[in-house]
Amino acid sequence: MDEKLLKVGELAKEVGKTVRAMHLYEELGLLRPVSRSAGGYRLYTLEAVARVKWISRMQDMGFSLPEVQGFLRTWEGSENGPNGMRRVREVFDEKLAETRAQIVRLRGLERELEASLSYLELCGSCGPTHKQTECGCCAQPGHDTVAAPELVSGLARPHIDVPLTNLTEGTR
Repeated sequence: MDEKLLKVGELAKEVGKTVRAMHLYEELGLLRPVSRSAGGYRLYTLEAVARVKWISRMQDMGFSLPEVQGFLRTWEGSENGPNGMRRVREVFDEKLAETRAQIVRLRGLERELEASLSYLELCGSCGPTHKQTECGCCAQPGHDTVAAPELVSGLARPHIDVPLTNLTEGTR
């Protein structure tokens, strides 16, 4: 059965990557052409499309290319399928735990951003005489210094009047 072979540029276009990325994957041993054309072009089967998509998914999970390379070496170096799959399961279990922890952090960030945006809806009601140093801790209607979300209240910093000469004298 004649399987269609893809040149490196065709493969790159098919997967939405650059030719340079394909060459890098080859250099790292993540991707191997099945042959070369008479003109010297790298030729890949459609399995290469699946491999590049797999590499992308691994990167989506937070793996660097060297980590993907190590993962693949471990897989290929396994004594047998069950041992290889056991290692894959261990890695994926770890990534799932990391992903869940990241989701919890992101949900907290989402709540903080929503609270900050809600707080900021009230901003602009103050007069133009207010300075930025007063924002995030002002007493405008609806604003409560204690209730200001951290992303807003963190903007305010205590104003310290320390003469520049005192700072330079203390560092000599």
